[in-house]
Amino acid sequence: MRLDKFICESTELTRSMAKKALHKGVVTCDGVVIKDSSFKVKETQTVCLDGDVISIVGPRFLMLNKPLDTICATYDEVHPTVIDLLDIEKPDDLHIAGRLDIDTTGLVLITTDGQWSHKITSPKKDCGKSYLVKLVEELDTGLIETFSQGIQLKSEDGLTKPAVLEIIDAHTARLTITEGKYHQVKRMFAAVGNKVVGLHRESVGEICLDDDLEPGEWRYLTDEEIASV
Repeated sequence: MRLDKFICESTELTRSMAKKALHKGVVTCDGVVIKDSSFKVKETQTVCLDGDVISIVGPRFLMLNKPLDTICATYDEVHPTVIDLLDIEKPDDLHIAGRLDIDTTGLVLITTDGQWSHKITSPKKDCGKSYLVKLVEELDTGLIETFSQGIQLKSEDGLTKPAVLEIIDAHTARLTITEGKYHQVKRMFAAVGNKVVGLHRESVGEICLDDDLEPGEWRYLTDEEIASV
């Protein structure tokens, strides 16, 4: 890899800033000052900037327990974002694998790996997302079959994909869907005459929200969780 690119991928410096650092002679490779931006860095070599070792930040995979009134975006002028909650290097490289509404809490997956996140968000991959749902009206057990057949949403062509509904109590259910249509869970219950007043995502595929994470807290995924997608 070119040395200037290596610096950019290891720090917050832009390409022009990296070239200025090289020109100043503050970059070394295995202890030797290098000023040539096109110098090829080998994996076994140690690069230092101003005496500090720098290394490329590799692919990252995180889970976060999203609190209320936080939006799933990288930047917003009005509301705090899930990225704002992360104290992490190079946050601009991260993106959200499956967004939640501002009033929905729970599991959010964040990564730098576009192919990995596509496996989560693409309807063709049938990656199940489970939600704990609080409702205004009492739930009828007949809805289990209704949801398993698919629901006709307003302004949509055709039914939703089959969904798994588990009734926990009169006003609480767990719903697992494999799509990610706009406000899908709320619209599905609205289509059967009910209103969602609380929505919390518990899992995506085989990845479950860590019970030890308080709202706003996050951790890196384990190798097993990454490989499960």
